[in-house]
Amino acid sequence: MTKSCLWIQTAGATVAGLVLSVVAAAGQAGPVPVEAEPVRVERVIEEATAIGTLISAESVTISPEIAGRISSIAFTEGSAVREGDVLFQLDSTVHEAELIEAQANHELRKRNFERADGLLQSRAGTARARDEALSELQVAEALLTLAQSRLDKMRIVAPFDGIVGLRNVSVGEYVQPGQKLVNLEKIDPIKVDFSVAERYLPHVRSGARIQIKVDALGERTFTGEVYAINPQIDPAGRSIALRAVVPNPDGILRPGLFARVLLETQSRDSAIVASEDAIVADANGTFVYRVIDGKAVRTPVVLGQRRFGQVEIREGLAEGDVVIVAGQIKIRDGAAVAPVMREAPAHAASAS
Repeated sequence: MTKSCLWIQTAGATVAGLVLSVVAAAGQAGPVPVEAEPVRVERVIEEATAIGTLISAESVTISPEIAGRISSIAFTEGSAVREGDVLFQLDSTVHEAELIEAQANHELRKRNFERADGLLQSRAGTARARDEALSELQVAEALLTLAQSRLDKMRIVAPFDGIVGLRNVSVGEYVQPGQKLVNLEKIDPIKVDFSVAERYLPHVRSGARIQIKVDALGERTFTGEVYAINPQIDPAGRSIALRAVVPNPDGILRPGLFARVLLETQSRDSAIVASEDAIVADANGTFVYRVIDGKAVRTPVVLGQRRFGQVEIREGLAEGDVVIVAGQIKIRDGAAVAPVMREAPAHAASAS
């Protein structure tokens, strides 16, 4: 045998051995290692985002009802006042004198009526005289009430609990009816006005929970609820106007602040939630790989809301299913897998 023939036989035997080794190795290959995670049943919240403005629960501009000169101011600007507290006192000298005159006139008319009535009862007087005395008494009573009312209006009081603003007048100034003296704001609770798109109409309701953030206070979150919905849809913006109330015991929220609003529109208490890492998409749609009896099973799914790396599965999965969250590129439908369980995050899912 020549050397060339011997070399050819040796090379052929080597190639055959390599082929047999590859085939044997392929036959002996184990399951593909992957990471897996069980799906969870959680409460999923759908939220609408909106921009709002904070407004006072109650707001009024304090003004006098009658003209007069300010004799005293009984509050400190920016301070809290209670309902009924005196804010301004107008000079009441003239009105006090008018009240005394009205009281004296009333007392006289009352005695005249009593005498006329007594004379009529004793048949010494006439019914006409008694009626005239009664009419004069009623006029005197009206004048007395008017004088008392005018005197009372010289004291300008707070109509509700709140915080007074910056006054526009000083002691000694003569003010006219309707003149703006100071504003009074009730800010606990505080209201927030905002609008959402008309597509949320079926899900908007009184009592819906909201969360707000204001840029001035960083990431601090405040919780409240919707209490009023405007029945008129804005035809220009195709939006629904809502008003919510937010507790504000420390008074840190102030009217006029810009607010970012999250409105809870829907919630599902028993939703199936999986990691977004489990979701695979191709030309045929969206799917996941479930682990069933050590094999990867391709399962089409319908997705719902997403947030915080989690996704709601509307269709395709059930409680107890285990899905592959890493290593999908190495497997195909029906491939044997060796799942390593990943610890699931512990938080509820919500979505906007």
